[in-house]
Amino acid sequence: MPRIDLNSPTPLAQCLASLTAEQKQALYESASELVSENRRQLIDRIAPLRTRHIAVALEDVYQSHNAAAVLRSCDCFGIQDVHVVEHNNPFNPAGDVAVGSSKWVDYYSYPDIEAAYKELRRRGYRIVATTPHTNDTLITDLDISTPVALIFGTELTGLSQQAIDLADEYVKIPMYGFTESFNISVSVALSLFNLTERLRHSQLNIEHLTLNTDQLLDLKLHWLAQTIRDGEQVLLKLAGK
Repeated sequence: MPRIDLNSPTPLAQCLASLTAEQKQALYESASELVSENRRQLIDRIAPLRTRHIAVALEDVYQSHNAAAVLRSCDCFGIQDVHVVEHNNPFNPAGDVAVGSSKWVDYYSYPDIEAAYKELRRRGYRIVATTPHTNDTLITDLDISTPVALIFGTELTGLSQQAIDLADEYVKIPMYGFTESFNISVSVALSLFNLTERLRHSQLNIEHLTLNTDQLLDLKLHWLAQTIRDGEQVLLKLAGK
């Protein structure tokens, strides 16, 4: 999905905010007639598997292939939201590495770490910095009973000191070799594999792990807009906007 500006919602987002769940379902039924049955079934199957219980945050990732690989991993593991701090470096995922995953993952941009943390906390996340720290825990032991946002730093230097100081908790991935750290995209993939596997096999109330009915319809409609040519305009027209 295109980059989301929290201060300037798209016309489609504004339209959906004004509709009831019944109206959204009717819009989805109409719009899905414009795509293949296979695409409709794929959207219907994948959307309920998405979660916002875990989110990924990135600080100043500058290599396009790493940015793309992170989005691809988030899509593959069912993580819907990526929050991107672009204080020093723009976030430009390479298309050939992302393999279209940027269409299916929501990513939000922030000018600095404070703005990102403020929004993440507003959404109810504990912010967990992925870095060795005095009070760190292993990724395999991280508490996932409440929503968690993992933040990863830039390729060469990792997280800024501000990002570390303002985090709520700290986590590390166990390593047994000479190299001091994993590549950022590898770190994200390893972390998400562990957390999502534990999440999906946990005894937590499933309502806290998946999207509610309204969120699910919004997501499916946004995905249709990515699939249909001039999709946003088509959906607005079908909605009578």
